[in-house]
Formats: sequence, structure tokens, C-alpha cells
Amino acid sequence: MRISVFGFLGDGAGASPVDAFVAELERMRAEGFRRMWAAQMPQEPDLLTVLAVALREVPDIEVGTGVVPIQAQHPMSLAQRALTTNLIGSGRLTLGLGLSHRAVTEGQWGISWDRPVRRMGEYLDGLLPLLAGDQADATGELLTTRGRLRIPGAPAPEVYLAALGPQLLRLAGRRTAGTVTWMTGPRTLREHVLPTLTAAAAEVGRTARVVASLPVAVTDDVDAARTLAARRFAIYGRLPSYRAMLDREGYAGPADAAIVGDEAEVAGRLAELREIGVAEFVGLPLAADAEGAARTRAALRAAEGTEGTELPAGATAPHEAAEADVLDVARR
Repeated sequence: MRISVFGFLGDGAGASPVDAFVAELERMRAEGFRRMWAAQMPQEPDLLTVLAVALREVPDIEVGTGVVPIQAQHPMSLAQRALTTNLIGSGRLTLGLGLSHRAVTEGQWGISWDRPVRRMGEYLDGLLPLLAGDQADATGELLTTRGRLRIPGAPAPEVYLAALGPQLLRLAGRRTAGTVTWMTGPRTLREHVLPTLTAAAAEVGRTARVVASLPVAVTDDVDAARTLAARRFAIYGRLPSYRAMLDREGYAGPADAAIVGDEAEVAGRLAELREIGVAEFVGLPLAADAEGAARTRAALRAAEGTEGTELPAGATAPHEAAEADVLDVARR
């Protein structure tokens, strides 16, 4: 099981958010991580633009979008930006897509939330051929995409869906590399996500993988970490898609979903995810200070068996203000 880390875009905590993200990606590379994921938030800079700059500046590390919402952009536009970013990054981009939430799509963008599974299916009808360098000719009920892109040398990124319900999981299994989950515990992954996804993939002769992301805190003060998780992730206990996953797992709230404990406890929880078939774990370090975040990242690296290196001169600690901001609104 690959172990990656979730990074933040945010507002840069007083500096350029682009420079802050580049510095954080460099830190993660120096510490030994092979991939960092980040989310497109409605109020933040364009994630793919920032990733293009970061990939140009920082070698030898991959990035993933966890996730980019589809409703606010046509497949042609997203394909252009994703291919351009992947060209700049020499194929180091993984493209995670999601449907955001009704409160964002209707409340902020004025776009209907109705028929989300059909919308995603029609989006893929247009997007996937474009990413592969082929002609798109998809006339749908909600979305139509026709045309072709000419971006020579741009490799197609792997595409994942933020899929939790059975219909989206089946769509992800049939048509993409897999799913990216959030706030989803081990029992739900084992009994619901993995079997639904892999069965759908097998029906069409494919394989599909699960990328599972959760907050992680390596700490000696478990109660304080749970309290911090309850405050920072409260929104996910109210959003219907995540609430359903918490209920299925038997969790009272997002704090219960967090992986919290000392190094041995966290290693055991990660081993459980590995044993049930999770292909990649993305840890979102949960800590009140830089020391706690560094301890958590060290435990994540140790769980994969990698060793960090010395930080480069000028590398800065993760921007905690951005972390607080990124968790104030729906991630997908």
C-alpha cells in the first residue's frame, strides 16, 4: 500500500499561495513522500494552475487532485488544463474528480444538483476521450462534448472518482482507475466500497483501486486530538454523502473516523487498511503544532518503509492557517 500525504493550498498564510504550496511540496519530497494530494476549494486559487507551477519547480514527486469538482467547468476546459499540467509535470499528475455538494453547486454556482450520477457519466463520456487524445462526440441529456484537443506529448493522467454511494462506485469501477474516499472507515471500505468497486470493474474486464484518505494524528494525548478533529472536521458530519459513510461505520462523528494514537497504534490501523485491499492511503496530518505534524508524517513514512532526507534550505512548515481554512467548506 502506497502511503501519501494530503497538502493544502489555502491563502498562503500571508505569502503567495503558489509559493507556499511549492514550498510544501518540496518539503514532502524531501521527507520521502512519493505523492501529495490536494483539493480544489471553491474560494481558493485554481488548483491545476498551482500544480503546474509546483510540478515545474519540484522534481521527483507526484501530485493528485482530491478532488476537482466537475460542475463548474466543461469537460473540454478541464481536459485542456489537466493535459497541460501533466505535460509540464512529465506525467506526474493523477486527476481525481468529484461532484461537490448541493450546497456548493446550487448555493454558490447556481447549477442544479439533480441527477448527479448521470451528470458524472456524461462528463466522463466527453472527458476520457479528450484525455486519451481522441475525438469526443458525446451528446447527453445534461452535457454535450464534441471536438478534439491538440496538446502534443501530453500523457493522459489516471482518473479517479470521489465515489461513496453504490451507483458512483459502479461507475468508477467500470470507467476509471478507481475511487478516492474521505471519512470512510475500514469496515465500510471492506464491506461496501471495495466489493462494489471491484465487482463493477471485473464485469468489464478492468481492475480498479481504492485511495482512502483520513485524518491522522500520532500523539500521546488522544483526547485532545479527537477534540481537535471534531472541531476541524465538523462540516463532514453534516454533508449527506459523508454522513452516510459515518453512519454505515457506526461513527458518531468525523472525530471517530480519524486515526489517532501513538506510533504503534497508527501503524496497526494502517496495516488493517493494507490487509483489506486499500491501494493507497492518503494521510491528512492532524496536529495543533508543527512538531505534532512532523511526528505524524514521520510515522506515515515509516509505515511505508521510506526514509526522509534533510529539508532543503528555505523549506517552511505546513501553513496551518490554510489547513484551518481548507476544512471550513466542503472538500468535494
